[in-house]
Amino acid sequence: MSAPDTNVDKQKKRHKPALLGIRGVVIFALVLLVGLIGWIALRADGPEGADTQIDGRTGEIEATE
Repeated sequence: MSAPDTNVDKQKKRHKPALLGIRGVVIFALVLLVGLIGWIALRADGPEGADTQIDGRTGEIEATE
């Protein structure tokens, strides 16, 4: 249970620096995550295999050069 005389506006004011810090860390982590996903996507090689490959979606045979 919470205290009966809690002043929510006063608590918001007191915790503002901590909440801003938490928000900043979350944004920083999201930027790093997007960067990691982009880096992995850019470094990925194309599919390797035989000269003839079968498309798994349609079952069609594709010849690669």
